[in-house]
Amino acid sequence: MIETNNPEIDVDELMENVRQEVAKRQNKPFGKEKLPEKPGDKISPFLINQIQALLNNAESKSQIRTEFPEKLNRFPFTISRRFQKLALKLYAFLFKEQRAVNFSLIQALKDSLALNQQLIKQVTALQAKIDFIEKQQEKIKLIDELQEKVKPIDELQEKVKPIDELQEKVKPIDKLQEKVKSINERHIRNDSYFKNDLILQKRLITLFLDEAHRRLPEPFDREQLQGFVQENHHLLDSFYVAFEDKFRGSRDDIVDRLRFYLPRIADAEIGTQDSPILDVGCGRGEWLELLGDSGYTAKGVDINRVMLELCKSRDLDVIEADGLTYLKSQPDASLGAVTGFHLIEHLPFPVLINLIEESVRVLKPGGLVLFETPNPQNVLVGTHNFYIDPSHLKPLPSALVKFMLEHCGFAQVDVINLHAYEESFKLSGSPVAERFNDYFYGSQDYAVIGYKP
Repeated sequence: MIETNNPEIDVDELMENVRQEVAKRQNKPFGKEKLPEKPGDKISPFLINQIQALLNNAESKSQIRTEFPEKLNRFPFTISRRFQKLALKLYAFLFKEQRAVNFSLIQALKDSLALNQQLIKQVTALQAKIDFIEKQQEKIKLIDELQEKVKPIDELQEKVKPIDELQEKVKPIDKLQEKVKSINERHIRNDSYFKNDLILQKRLITLFLDEAHRRLPEPFDREQLQGFVQENHHLLDSFYVAFEDKFRGSRDDIVDRLRFYLPRIADAEIGTQDSPILDVGCGRGEWLELLGDSGYTAKGVDINRVMLELCKSRDLDVIEADGLTYLKSQPDASLGAVTGFHLIEHLPFPVLINLIEESVRVLKPGGLVLFETPNPQNVLVGTHNFYIDPSHLKPLPSALVKFMLEHCGFAQVDVINLHAYEESFKLSGSPVAERFNDYFYGSQDYAVIGYKP
């Protein structure tokens, strides 16, 4: 134990020097630091530095002295150097045991300080684990509370199970309703076709009776009989509308396909009041409707009265007329475009040539002609699909139609292949497979576009 009256170590002086040195280095009054009050509190590094500084200073003071202190290096203590050495040896001999005790105490205190620091680290780690466990316990408690709240939901799910079972039983009813809906739609569509047939038949009967009433007792002349024959051509109008709905595709699908041509119309700067577009054989009016929605001026002609009624129900500008006859009635250079979609394969060759010639005449310079028709280069189209329509005459190769347009006076004639089969149909792996794809799964239609010089 270090005593304050020990002549070798002045403890009061040592402590005062430590306080001053620490205060000077830390710029902080000594004595403010306190030991932790509870295990969870952290010990300040400043307090540890203070203790280490005291022990280092005490250790330096416990060493053997080789010379007198500074305050003894003046008269009369400086009389004899030999006497000083003798006094130092005597001093070292007399306090040898005390010095050993002091050194042991200092070393024990250092070891104790190191052990305390190790214990502090372990306590800190344990405290962190305790905090983690407490947080986990809080989460578990929260989960338990949540489970208590979820119990009513579980009970509700148990009550809902019979409803789910009932829905499973209802599914066949839903499927049956879908079938009934499909049957109803088919019946409504067929009913529309039958009504159109009845209207046409009524018209023919009325026409016949009117003519008979006017002519009786005179017999019908040749002109009247010819009128009856022409009316017979409309007996299949309703059939052809049903055929289009079945094999041509839905109205929305056709409109989506026709959007492809809008950039051509825009580039030609046509479709205005001064250069309207004429659609020959306008059918259900998908192209006319698309042009109108895009801001273009267009008119359609067709001889199918049922289709014309469909167009009129959509407020489309259509007239009942033969396409070639109507073109012949138009003045020169009066139209911006003449279009026909799946039309030319229905026409005899002389009529088709005449149609192209009349188109050249009625178009303004820069106007265009546009025809879309089945592509016989596709083997499936040329040998099978083309003949599904009984009103088709014969397939027209694209090279032939392009030549006909150029021969009649059109320039910059382009052929555009369209509507190839989906990729899932096609084969892969060899050049032969690629050629097979071209001939069997290639473009099903093509368009030919020519411009009037």
